[in-house]
Amino acid sequence: MPRRPMRTTGAAEAPLTAALRALRTGLKLPGDFPPAVLAEAERAAAHPRLPGAGPGADATDLPLFTIDPPGSADLDQAMHLARHESGYRVHYAITDVAAFVGPGGALDSEAHRRVQTLYFPDTTVPLHPPVLSASAASLLPGHPAPALLWRIDLDAEGRAVAADVRRSLVRSRIRYDYATAQRLIDTGTAEEPLALLRTIGVLREALERERGGISLQVPEQEIGEEDGAYRLSYRAPRPAEGWNAQISLLTGMTAAEIMTATGTGILRTLPIAPDGSVARLRRSATALGIDWPHHVPYAEIIRSLDPREPRHAAFLQECTGLLRGAGYTVFTGGRLPTPSVHAAVAAEYTHCTAPLRRLVDRYTGEIALAACAGRGIPEWVLAALDTLPAEMATGSRRANTAERETVDLVEAALLRDRVGEEFPAVVIDVQERDPALGTVQLEDPAVVGAVGGTGPLPLGDRVRVRLTQAEPGVAKVRFALV
Repeated sequence: MPRRPMRTTGAAEAPLTAALRALRTGLKLPGDFPPAVLAEAERAAAHPRLPGAGPGADATDLPLFTIDPPGSADLDQAMHLARHESGYRVHYAITDVAAFVGPGGALDSEAHRRVQTLYFPDTTVPLHPPVLSASAASLLPGHPAPALLWRIDLDAEGRAVAADVRRSLVRSRIRYDYATAQRLIDTGTAEEPLALLRTIGVLREALERERGGISLQVPEQEIGEEDGAYRLSYRAPRPAEGWNAQISLLTGMTAAEIMTATGTGILRTLPIAPDGSVARLRRSATALGIDWPHHVPYAEIIRSLDPREPRHAAFLQECTGLLRGAGYTVFTGGRLPTPSVHAAVAAEYTHCTAPLRRLVDRYTGEIALAACAGRGIPEWVLAALDTLPAEMATGSRRANTAERETVDLVEAALLRDRVGEEFPAVVIDVQERDPALGTVQLEDPAVVGAVGGTGPLPLGDRVRVRLTQAEPGVAKVRFALV
């Protein structure tokens, strides 16, 4: 699920930053890595298990490049794009975490405890120690590193026609941030491997529309302090971010196809959103002044939005709620689960491209490697399959709780000096057990909060509400019907 990316600007001692630190403590999230884990990580960083001398093991001559947000250090994806016959060839290198993390050790146990990297506006809680995730295992430029190197051939329309993956030693050449990559592509000064990102990305986006899929381009929220008050702004994703995501999606779909063909694997599945969730989202659209005719499908309205427009950006943030039913499903013996498709991708799909940040990707990578090599899946992978979905579900719940509490905290910070003010809003939810309680959506600022009235709330109606409480880290945003 796309998370709601946020970041703060301001001093470390600012009230919001202090409240975020207290939130992490209150949620009892993993803190510093234990000494045994750090010691094992240091040893692994100094002596990774490098691939053997088989065909394709040394791919350091392939001029890979990375595209990531500025300042990112956990680079677990690098690519090279080229024209091939009448279509294209995608090389996609994914950090080989198994070269550093052996099964059953302290590092492995800690990764299973943490499950995934957690993101906050001011910091992250990483899955692996930084000596690995931000250094030895990261695909930093000029740094030879072990990787799972995918080769995916596409036809002229961008459809995958052949694929394999093997262990290799790779070396990225160039590190781009999104702004630089976009500028080079837009000005026609990008070298062909980067320029082809737009060509292939646009083709893959067209195929996504054709199969009924949708990629949420969720804007980044930036919370800054100005004259003693907090202000919220949005940064719209650049097209290059969407094209980059399409390469990751392509790899995840390809890995899923390989696993389903061989009969064993782990799929990322998502059922179609229930009508109640869609109806709630329609009420959010009403609150934000977005015209959503009843005959227009969800995917079509998403594509019509401009994330540079604040109301549209706020609505895209709310759209992430429709993807909360996603899970991981293991299958063996060729018996695919029902459903086997990820509703947003509109295809069978798996997570395999972010092993530095997500536990399951290490295992899906190993399954794909074994299938392409025509050998058995490693025993340590098979032994983990039964418990992985539950572990990932626990990690997802922790991440969702952290995100929800962070959003509540940020919204309280935005409104802390406006208690007593009245706002126009729309009632987007009403509690079944007590219809005098529910949820409202404001347009400006685009805040969602609890509301109480003296009688049943008018679901879907425009109302006026008074802010009764908002104190970051103390009291969540709450309104009363006027």
